Amino acid sequence: MAYYSFLIKPASSLCNLRCRYCFYADVSARRSVPSYGLMSREVMEAVLKKIYGELKAGDEVAFSFQGGEPTLAGLAFFQSFVEAANRENPGIHPHYSIQTNGILLDEDWCRFLLENHFLVGLSLDGNGGLHDKNRTDPSGHGTWKRVMAAKRLLEKEGVPYNVLWVLTEETARHPEQVWRFLREQKIGFVQFIPCLGELEEPEEPRKPEGSEEEGTAPWVLTPRRFASFYIGLFRLWSQAFLAGEYRSVKFFDDLLNLLAYRRVTACGFTGSCQNQMVIEADGSVYPCDFFVLDRWRLGNLTAKLPSALQAGEGAEAFLSRKRPDRAPCGGCPYENFCHGGCPRMYGSLVERATGFCGYREFLTRCRGPIEQIAALLSRA
Repeated sequence: MAYYSFLIKPASSLCNLRCRYCFYADVSARRSVPSYGLMSREVMEAVLKKIYGELKAGDEVAFSFQGGEPTLAGLAFFQSFVEAANRENPGIHPHYSIQTNGILLDEDWCRFLLENHFLVGLSLDGNGGLHDKNRTDPSGHGTWKRVMAAKRLLEKEGVPYNVLWVLTEETARHPEQVWRFLREQKIGFVQFIPCLGELEEPEEPRKPEGSEEEGTAPWVLTPRRFASFYIGLFRLWSQAFLAGEYRSVKFFDDLLNLLAYRRVTACGFTGSCQNQMVIEADGSVYPCDFFVLDRWRLGNLTAKLPSALQAGEGAEAFLSRKRPDRAPCGGCPYENFCHGGCPRMYGSLVERATGFCGYREFLTRCRGPIEQIAALLSRA
């Protein structure tokens, strides 16, 4: 039995919000075609035929929909996708998830998501003061009230969801406030996504110290703030955990899975990349959501099988591309633990000038309690 995973962008980079820190707006703006528009039914059916052409009885396949904002493709698109997937091979049960800002969700959407067992990732940056600083609509108005209405609707309709929270420099100053919001809103699952600076490709000239890429944009997360946030949050989280209150924080879950069960559950935890299958609206395939760029286009899934794209020269070139200088990792007691982490996130974890590593600082300060909890889990 094999497991396959595909990330699909049915609305390309189109979005009904104008978040200040949007990484995909930065990535797509660097392409010759910033947006491929909405995925057509013809492309969708051709993509599914290629995917299911390599699946065998007992295999599992996961379809994750992101954007831009994927709900802009319309409910009818998703209904057609599920119907077409079921026709291709009724014996294979796909797993579905969707990451959305929630603005377009209504009762019809929620019924569909529940009936087809979608897991929803709802983009929500905490309370109104934090959320509305960066997550605004095209008119510049905050969206917190609308997203909270979507959260309540998901809960009312019984649709499973988790919260995807972009960890900005400002948010990271307030771990106590973050923890209080999670508890007050009864959010059981949250993933904090580090707010990154602009993508720096190896061939591009280095930006000068103090540029936005170096972290001076007010929303970009810095290594020291990364460390102080997670140290503060872990203190609160671990106290609650040991008192019998479990709340899933993906970063902590990933660490404990590694320590307690030797399971890698986070992309980049091994310090290396794997070729993923990120499918744009025209069927083009890219190896990573951070690198949906012309130079890393692997081919088109309407014309080639997934295995052919994974084995092509473009995929090999991506895996062998130039990586960040990891000199600060030399001699680190945790080097064999994280291997430098995700190459794209390296700048948010390590200060180039000083070698300070936020990840190392967190592990050094919290190692004892983490190992204590990992030991409890491994014996359970």
